Amino acid sequence: MLFWVIAAILTLGASLAVLLPLAGGPKGASAPGDHDLEVYRDQLSELDRDVARGLIQPAEAEEARAEIGRRILRLGAAGQADTTARRPSVATRLVATVAVLAVPLVSWGLYIKLGSPDLPSQPLAERLAKNPADSSVDELVARAEAHLAANPSDGRGWDVLAPIYLRLQRYSDAVSAYRNAIRLDGESAARQSGLGEAIANAAGGIVSAEAQNAFEAALKLDPANPKASFYLAMGLAQEGRTGEATVAWQNMLGTLPAESPWRRAVEQALAENAKRAVASGTPAIGPDAQAVEAAQSMSPQDRQAMIETMVAGLDEKLKQNPHDTEGWMRLIRSYVVLGKADQARDALSRGISVFGADSEEAKKFTAFAASLGLTATE
Repeated sequence: MLFWVIAAILTLGASLAVLLPLAGGPKGASAPGDHDLEVYRDQLSELDRDVARGLIQPAEAEEARAEIGRRILRLGAAGQADTTARRPSVATRLVATVAVLAVPLVSWGLYIKLGSPDLPSQPLAERLAKNPADSSVDELVARAEAHLAANPSDGRGWDVLAPIYLRLQRYSDAVSAYRNAIRLDGESAARQSGLGEAIANAAGGIVSAEAQNAFEAALKLDPANPKASFYLAMGLAQEGRTGEATVAWQNMLGTLPAESPWRRAVEQALAENAKRAVASGTPAIGPDAQAVEAAQSMSPQDRQAMIETMVAGLDEKLKQNPHDTEGWMRLIRSYVVLGKADQARDALSRGISVFGADSEEAKKFTAFAASLGLTATE
């Protein structure tokens, strides 16, 4: 009932604010000739003073008074005509009045017909107090945000909210939530890979150095993390290293379970990467477009055999050109992904021996192998 009383008062006030000026006309506005009339009156007073001081002859004074009088008469006639012209006609006022009254009547009628005037109010506090099963996603997120605003050190809360932000495409919020979760509850492969994904999406899909660091940290904790492997390969493709990206994705494809949701994403990425390599004329280190298409229809055993053949080919190329730094890192990673730790350690040792144990390349190889969980000696 209170709603209807307030609505009626507001509607009445708004209607009167429009109707009263229409009914009474423009009373407060001064007529255009009011200023001129005051000037003429001052001229008459000044004329009388000049006659009293003997500055002007009476006959001349009478002629001046007659001229000023004629001007005042003309001014009065013009003002009356202007007032008549500015006053709205009866028809105009009638149409305006009907329009002003029709708007609230029609809007009220539509609200009663289509709206929900009897629906009780739902303050935010009451909505957040509902059973979570009966709450919308936005209400659940608002509830979590309210909880974390009061308990900012709840790492578990940030950990739960971060992937929700990511799915809602609130990437900046997801980055902050993942960082809070890592700061409070420590690193995990899921948190680091989620952080990298949020950073990349916040940058429009670009795998920046910051995102790459997060993905590499995730692989250090879990070398088989598919999200980190996928995005790192994407970063290679974005840098124009299509051949290396193809090898990385192909290695993923050989190790992913048949039911993995990442298989489809990897297959699409391989096909697109092969097309880019063909379009740019860059020879790919790995399978060409036809080989990629053929690999998608292979059995897991045949695909594994093809990958091992590619890795063996890379190993042979490094024997012919041993100063390929990136090649040694790809070979080490390929053997680790294939589960061949002994061959990976052998590749690491051979790469170190090529450049020397004290070289920057050897330090780079050792750090890279360590990020994959591999050391030169067991």
